[in-house]
Amino acid sequence: MKGDQELQVIAVQHGKESDPTVEEERNQTGESHSNRYKRWLLVSVYTFFVISGQSVATILGRLYYDNGGNSKWLATVVQLVGFPVLLPYYLFSIKTHTTTHRDDGKAASHRNRVLVYLALGVLVGGDCYLYSIGLLYLPVSTFSLICASQLAFNAFFSYFLNSQKLTPIILNSLLLLTISSNLLAFNNEESNFKKVTRAQYVTSFICTIGASAGYGLSLSLQQLAFSKVLKRQTFSEVMDLIIYVSLVASCVSVVGLFASGEWETLSSEMDSYKPGKVSYVMNLVWTAVTWQVFNIGSTWLIFEISSLFSNAIGVLGLPVVPVLAVIFFHDKMNGLKVISMILAIWGFMSYVYQHYLDDKNLKKSLGIPTTGSSDSPEAKGSSGQKIQTPAS
Repeated sequence: MKGDQELQVIAVQHGKESDPTVEEERNQTGESHSNRYKRWLLVSVYTFFVISGQSVATILGRLYYDNGGNSKWLATVVQLVGFPVLLPYYLFSIKTHTTTHRDDGKAASHRNRVLVYLALGVLVGGDCYLYSIGLLYLPVSTFSLICASQLAFNAFFSYFLNSQKLTPIILNSLLLLTISSNLLAFNNEESNFKKVTRAQYVTSFICTIGASAGYGLSLSLQQLAFSKVLKRQTFSEVMDLIIYVSLVASCVSVVGLFASGEWETLSSEMDSYKPGKVSYVMNLVWTAVTWQVFNIGSTWLIFEISSLFSNAIGVLGLPVVPVLAVIFFHDKMNGLKVISMILAIWGFMSYVYQHYLDDKNLKKSLGIPTTGSSDSPEAKGSSGQKIQTPAS
């Protein structure tokens, strides 16, 4: 009996003693939950940057035209020249972004880098010019809904350039977004601030479709450049690409401003601007700043999650603009626009759902436990063998 009592005392003492392994696992679990909450908080913050920056910049662009602005090249310049705002963010964030999404160890030659920056810069500059023409004659609500087609173009070009699979869900998304944009071609509404001819409406419509296609193409080409030319996807590499491409695109837009002769009318445009010269300058400054707020949010989402997610968030924010247009510009939200918006949101949700499935399958194949999963770090791959995660 005494021996049994001693064994019971020892057992109780062992029970009271903390197991170092268990304590370590609890600490790691607590840290992982804390990191997860911080990550999703940051995702929420930068998502807000993308949606608010894009929405406010588009509204300011509309205000520029409404109050007497007429320079398409100046409207293009302000979309691009604010990129120096990214430099403090770059210097501040480079120390915190130590992870590398992919690094093949082979740095691209300077010649190849320059060619990539020049090609993408010219494409982005032309793309922003098409957006400026589109916003000139289209009601802002119509303009933003057509821009939702950029997601469909991104998926289309990714199929050819990045070997993305066109699953039934993706095809459904493409069809819905295409119908959503094409419906607005039959919209007969006129802009509230000036008479717009049918030819001008069609011109802006075509330019906006072309700009959406150009934006989708630029994202696919960026992904191609990272995989085939730059062969690295570090934070500094992503920021270098964005800054140098913005520099080239800014130069293209400034050359266009002077070559077109529009610079000669800027002084009279400022004098005749309805709210006054100060408002004219402030509109241009804040348009440039808000586009860079959008770029900061987009850059973080591209690096920390994916370019597809960043693009999807941008499209998610587009329905916000028609609502603001109804409030500030009294745009008419007719039945055709409502149907177009519903189809665009439906197409967006289909697109996001497909990438959610892809991400889930990828994590499963790599043995990474998904949220709510009780699997251990060891998981079975697609062929049935066990896969060790880096944590193990």
